[in-house]
Amino acid sequence: MLTLTDLRKAYGATVAVDGLSLRVEPGEILGLLGPNGAGKSTTVHLALGLLAPDAGSVAVDGLGPPTDPAVRRHLGLAPQSLALYAELTGEENLRFFGKVYGLGGAALRGRVDWALDFAGLTERRADRVGTYSGGMQRRLNLAAALLHQPKLVLLDEPTAGVDPQSRNAIIERILELKRGGLTVVYTTHYMEEAERLCDRVAIVDHGKVLALDTVLNLKRTHGAVPVLVATVGGEVRRIPTPDPVGALTRLVAEATVEDFHVERADLEQVFLKLTGRRLRDE
Repeated sequence: MLTLTDLRKAYGATVAVDGLSLRVEPGEILGLLGPNGAGKSTTVHLALGLLAPDAGSVAVDGLGPPTDPAVRRHLGLAPQSLALYAELTGEENLRFFGKVYGLGGAALRGRVDWALDFAGLTERRADRVGTYSGGMQRRLNLAAALLHQPKLVLLDEPTAGVDPQSRNAIIERILELKRGGLTVVYTTHYMEEAERLCDRVAIVDHGKVLALDTVLNLKRTHGAVPVLVATVGGEVRRIPTPDPVGALTRLVAEATVEDFHVERADLEQVFLKLTGRRLRDE
């Protein structure tokens, strides 16, 4: 659905994207994870045709580069910075963006009704967006990206700054989109979201892809060895082992195990191992 090949983009002496390549398959959710300044936003802008690469190429679904407006019509974007007009109502925002996408008449009315229902905002359609909560605005921002029924949508931190209920609602809606066959590129700093949503995850830093695989395979390849934590005679034992079941079996044969659990690597540990623990404030 989307192929990025040897992309490079620099701003003066600062190299934001440095030989980055990846392929997004139809119908999958691909997560883009990386520290601040890793090159994620620049990669998204290159994928959308909002920026031209200094080198390399972008192709969408075999149609060509996204710098072609006819190709860009197949793409949707929900940016991290809300692209909404606070003085307009929810319905007016959607009608405006629908017209930008070339919709009109009954088709526009139908898509606006769908988007309001998708965002759970039908009852608030006539209220100004400036009166919406942060979660409501995030949901409307997502719905606006879907009005024209794109084949591929890029979601840049779509749950930033929202409450847990709104975050869960947005995630459920994204999964609904996937079940409908939509292809999604999803950037986030929330590791639990990536684990829940993404078929594959690309960990990016310094403008390069450091690792790209399923979450399970990333944990297996880059995660720490599992640790069997068992309580024996009131004492807690920690046993690093690639075979927790075998280790527990041997331990049970030797002593009475009062309690146990297994600690396994999570995506955050993999992320920190690959990108480091230094703070990134740029």
